[in-house]
Amino acid sequence: MMRLALFDLDNTLLAGDSDYEWAQYLIEQGILERAHYEARNRAFYEQYKAGVLDIHEFLDFQLKPLAAYPRHVLDDWHRGFMDERIRPRISAAARALTDRHRMDVRVIITATNRFVTGPIAREFGIEHLVATEPEECDGGFTGAVSGLPCFREGKVTRLDAWLEGRGLALASFAESWFYSDSINDLPLLERVSHPVAVDPDQRLDAHARARAWPILRLHAGETIGR
Repeated sequence: MMRLALFDLDNTLLAGDSDYEWAQYLIEQGILERAHYEARNRAFYEQYKAGVLDIHEFLDFQLKPLAAYPRHVLDDWHRGFMDERIRPRISAAARALTDRHRMDVRVIITATNRFVTGPIAREFGIEHLVATEPEECDGGFTGAVSGLPCFREGKVTRLDAWLEGRGLALASFAESWFYSDSINDLPLLERVSHPVAVDPDQRLDAHARARAWPILRLHAGETIGR
């Protein structure tokens, strides 16, 4: 029987948030104006951690810069971003976790957009990615989102659609795991047979303890609970 392993990306497989780090990278490269973007970037990140993020307002902020530059320029910047901001945030423990599921169907499922996360999924050697889709036109980005953002309940909807497109459903799998750090992912955590909290935020930590879910201290190299 098939088994499914779902991984959140930011603050789960990564010791950090790729959305936040991408904006900070562009600021530090002088591409985005620090005075305008840095405070808003931090504010959105705090809202996400608090579970009160307006995803559409955030995506308007995050995707607009993609529309201002040709794709080949963005791709070149992303290569530098991977070297400076992402690879240093991938621990041996994170790679070991994904490798543990190498015989399973592995999917990174993330609210962060596909442009930012596609190369990161490839870095982990994970073929399947379900992410928020930035709208494209004539080979470039429009600055808008395409379809439903892969966020909160949207992650469940997007996963169900992804599986349906392959003639599958969650019930097709003998076992399913979802690894996440965030209370925002509670709707999907409650759907799988093996929910796992990874370095969880305060509210998810309390929820996981109340439900006796495993709590994985991935970036500290410690596992507690079963």
